[in-house]
Amino acid sequence: MRIAVFSDSHDHIANLRRAVLRANREEAELLIHCGDLISPFMLPYLEQFNGPVHAIYGNNAGDRHLIAGRCAASTGKITHHGDHGILVAASWRIAIEHYPKWARSLAASGDFDLVCCGHSHVFQAEWLGRCLLLNPGELLGKDAPPTFALLDTADGSVRQISVGEQLSLDDRDL
Repeated sequence: MRIAVFSDSHDHIANLRRAVLRANREEAELLIHCGDLISPFMLPYLEQFNGPVHAIYGNNAGDRHLIAGRCAASTGKITHHGDHGILVAASWRIAIEHYPKWARSLAASGDFDLVCCGHSHVFQAEWLGRCLLLNPGELLGKDAPPTFALLDTADGSVRQISVGEQLSLDDRDL
C-alpha cells in the first residue's frame, strides 16, 4: 500500500490541490494529514483524493466545530481524529501526532509501526527500532519548497515528493 503523508498546508489551496493530484498520480491509496490544515474550505480539496483521508488538527486548528461537522458530512471519505489519530492500514499500526516531540515518544513506545507528525516544517524519515517516524515537511512552501512523503508499506521505503514551487492561487495548471 502507498500512503501519502501531508502536513502544514496552512490554507495554501494551490499547494494542497497540487499535492492531492500528485498523490493520486503516484497511486497512493491512503492520505494522512498531520495537522495545520486550518480552514474548513480546504476540505473539498482533500476530498479529491482517490482514497480515504485521515486528519488531525495541529496547533493552528482553525474552526474546530466546522471542520468536525464537515468531515462527518463528507460521505465517510475524511476521518477527522481530533488532536491525535490512531488507525491500522496494510497491517501497519499508525499514530498521527502534530508535534515531533510527542511523535518521537510514540515511535519509541514500540506500539506502532508508523508515527506521522508535522509542525517543524522539516522533512524527516527515521527508523526507531521497528517504527518509522515520518515528518513530510510542509505543504505551505514558506520555509522550504512544498513537499509531502510517500510511503510504500511493501518495503518500508519513503520518498519525499516535491509539489513544485509555491504557486499563485490562480495557477491555471491545476
